[in-house]
Amino acid sequence: MVGSIAAVILLVLVFKACGGSEEFVLTAKQERKIRLEQEPIELTLSFSGDLLIHSPVYGQALALGGGQTYNFTPLFQQIRRYVEKPDVAFCHVEVPMTPAPPSSYPVFNTPPSLAKAIAATGWDACDTASNHSLDQGEEGIAETIKALDNAGVQHTGSATSERAARRPLILEADGVKIAYLAYTSDTNGIPVPKPYELNVFDKERILDDAKRARRAGADAVIVNLHWSINYTPEYVGDPSSKQQEFATELAKSPAITAIVGQGPHVVQPITRIDGKAVVFSEGNLISNQGADAGLAEASQDGYIALIDLIVDGHGEHVSDVRYVPTWTDHSDYEVLPVGDAIKSEEADAATLEASYDRTVATTGRKDATPDPAKLP
Repeated sequence: MVGSIAAVILLVLVFKACGGSEEFVLTAKQERKIRLEQEPIELTLSFSGDLLIHSPVYGQALALGGGQTYNFTPLFQQIRRYVEKPDVAFCHVEVPMTPAPPSSYPVFNTPPSLAKAIAATGWDACDTASNHSLDQGEEGIAETIKALDNAGVQHTGSATSERAARRPLILEADGVKIAYLAYTSDTNGIPVPKPYELNVFDKERILDDAKRARRAGADAVIVNLHWSINYTPEYVGDPSSKQQEFATELAKSPAITAIVGQGPHVVQPITRIDGKAVVFSEGNLISNQGADAGLAEASQDGYIALIDLIVDGHGEHVSDVRYVPTWTDHSDYEVLPVGDAIKSEEADAATLEASYDRTVATTGRKDATPDPAKLP
C-alpha cells in the first residue's frame, strides 16, 4: 500500500516536471490514503459482556425507580468512563425487552427502560443476537428494536425486515467507519420465525456480510459471536475446540478486523489468531449469577475489552488490547470496575481481589493487558 501511495505522488511530480499542462486530479480515495499515511487515526473501541437481567436485577431497578418505574442507569454508573471515554462503545443485549410483565430465567423479558440506561451510560450500539433473543417470539424482536430506537441506540443482530437485516451496521468516529456484525450460535431450540429476524451462525454468511460491509465503506469490521452450549459448555473458561476452529476460519478473512464474543457466562481468553485480535468471552457484565446463586463464582466476574485500532495508509490493524476486570455487587447490583472499586472501597477488598485474580488468570497477559496491570 505504501508503494502505491508513493507511486501516485511520484507520478504527480514527474508529470509536473515534464511540463504537463493538464491538471492532475487525485481521486478521493487516493487523497485519503495519502492523508492517512501522513496522519494515521487511532481509535479505542469498548466491548462489554452479557446484560443478563434476572429478577433480582430488575427488582433493584424498580426500587431505584421508586416502585413506579424501572431505573437501571445507577447500576452502570461506576463503569461509565470505560463506556463514554472510548471513541465507540458496544454492548450485548442478552434478553428481549417488551412492555409485558418482566420475567427471568428460563424465559426472559426485561423492561424496555433498560434501553434508556444503555443510552445514558454511553453505549453507541448493541448487538441483540443471543440464545434468548426469541424468548418473547417475533414480538420480542420487534419491541427490543423499538426500545433501542426510541433510546437512540443503534443495533445489529436481529431485524424486522429482510432489507434491514442485509444492511450492515456502520458507525463513524473521527472519519473512520466501523462495521459491527453480530450472530448467535443457537436459540435454545426455538425456531427462528423468519430467517432475517435473527442472525444465526453460518460461516459463509458471516464472511459475505463482512465483505458487504467493506463494499459499503467500512474501514474495519468487528464480528461479535454469542457462543451457546452447542459451541461451548457454560461456566468454562477455556475456549472449546469448536470455538477455536470457528474463530480461526473467520480470522483468515482479510475483510474481518477483530472478533469479540460472550455466552458461557464466564470470561475466556483474549488472544491473536492469524494476527487478528480475538476476545473469546467478556463474561457477564450484569446478572444474578454467582456462588450465592449456586453457580460458578466466576459468573459474577466479567471484563470490558478495550481494543486500540489504527487506520493508516496500509489499512487498519489492532495495535493493542486492554481489559477492565469487573464484578457485579449482588448487594445492590452495581457493576464495579475492580481496580477502581478497591481504591474507593466500594466492596470487600478480598472479594474484589479474588475476582481480579480469577479474571486475569483466565484472560491472560500475553495478548492483552489488564487495567489496572496490578492491584494497588
